[in-house]
Amino acid sequence: MNTVDINCDMGESFGNYKCGLDSEIISYISSANIACGFHASDPLVMSESVKLAKKYGVSVGAHPGFPDLVGFGRRNMNVSDKELRSMVLYQIGALKAFCEAEGVSLTHVKPHGAMYNMAAKNEKMALAIAEAVCSADPSLILLGLSGSCLIDAAAKVGIKSASEVFADRAYDDDGSLVARSREGSMITDEDECVERVIGMVVSGEVKSINGNYVKVKADSICLHGDSRGAVAFAKKINEKLTLEGISILPMGTGLKVGKIVA
Repeated sequence: MNTVDINCDMGESFGNYKCGLDSEIISYISSANIACGFHASDPLVMSESVKLAKKYGVSVGAHPGFPDLVGFGRRNMNVSDKELRSMVLYQIGALKAFCEAEGVSLTHVKPHGAMYNMAAKNEKMALAIAEAVCSADPSLILLGLSGSCLIDAAAKVGIKSASEVFADRAYDDDGSLVARSREGSMITDEDECVERVIGMVVSGEVKSINGNYVKVKADSICLHGDSRGAVAFAKKINEKLTLEGISILPMGTGLKVGKIVA
């Protein structure tokens, strides 16, 4: 039987600014990546997000990003490996404190935005992130783009990894995500997104923006909770996976992840 995790970036509101439909979409996911205050969120939002995940039995992951509230962490930053390692460790530690206060286990870490995309192709950045995760807790799972440097880096430092695929993002021929600035980077047709998800989970491949098929490993599906119709879309994917006999399991509870390297 095929199994898969459904994750969603959450807790990205802060102060008077509301972002995402966290309380509505959480019924249809199995893992939450909670922002840690750098690209979005604040202490109160982090606390409430952990409580929400606990209420619905959803696995909690840290979602560290660049310190860029204005750009929502989607702008590239030139930082040293040492600085990157420290900023990731700092954010994991912050969210871990809220998890411990609620008696919730922190299960995984997923970098956000530009940090995620840069590390997917940059071996040194990916290694710095994996080292930070390992330093925080070697039992944590590093969630990264299927086939990317993040997955390789997790193996190098000896931690688990989970390969992520995207329902609503277009892929390039090399398996990377098409930049949001390019036309066609976002897939808006719900039926097309659902069929792509099933193909990635069952067949292990996805059609690129150029019409070529790219091999992917789908341990976890990312849904975006801040887009129009996100809740209805999440419900549709959840129902379709169930109809196809694909079990939806939270990160760290039965999901097959990358091999630990001694």
